[in-house]
Amino acid sequence: MDVVELMKTRRSVRKFKPDRISREVVCSIIDLARWAPSAHNAQPWRCIVIDDEDVKAKLACEMGKAWLSDMLKDNVPKDKAEEIVRIESWERITKSPIVIIVCLTMEDMHKYPDGRRRRAEYLMGVQSVAAYIQSLLLLAHHYGLGACWVCAPLFCPNAVRKALGLPWKMEPQAMITMGYADEEPKPPPRKGLNEICSFNFWPN
Repeated sequence: MDVVELMKTRRSVRKFKPDRISREVVCSIIDLARWAPSAHNAQPWRCIVIDDEDVKAKLACEMGKAWLSDMLKDNVPKDKAEEIVRIESWERITKSPIVIIVCLTMEDMHKYPDGRRRRAEYLMGVQSVAAYIQSLLLLAHHYGLGACWVCAPLFCPNAVRKALGLPWKMEPQAMITMGYADEEPKPPPRKGLNEICSFNFWPN
């Protein structure tokens, strides 16, 4: 399909068929996504691809414990919180043929002595990782796969680090679940062009 159709038909897919996805296909997607733009061409993204059932279970367990703790602090009833974790965390992770944790590393980004520029540089790194993820999602769609961008690792980075043995220099930014789609999500509404775009000045 051409790029316009690719953009307009990509969906966030959350239900997958149990079919196995070859590492060759996954590596092709991750490899091609490297052509995404990044600040200073630093390419600050790092990926951990999980296709082992035991590792998925370990990740789901650690992330689930962190989420359950947060919900209990928010006074969500324990039985309800446990049910949410089971469906939205455990099943989402363990039933996805492929789970990719995308991380940010600031190793090759510029170093500054002041907080203002350090923060700007960090945000540039985050934006670069986001550009990589969007490229990855479009490529997955191109290869006939469904995928969903999940930001849960931002809420429990230490749980993800513990499950996967990640060094501190790698900051979990997102989880991408991927597989052959077992659903056809309807296109969600989009804001009108006049709501998001203005030429030269923003109207008051």
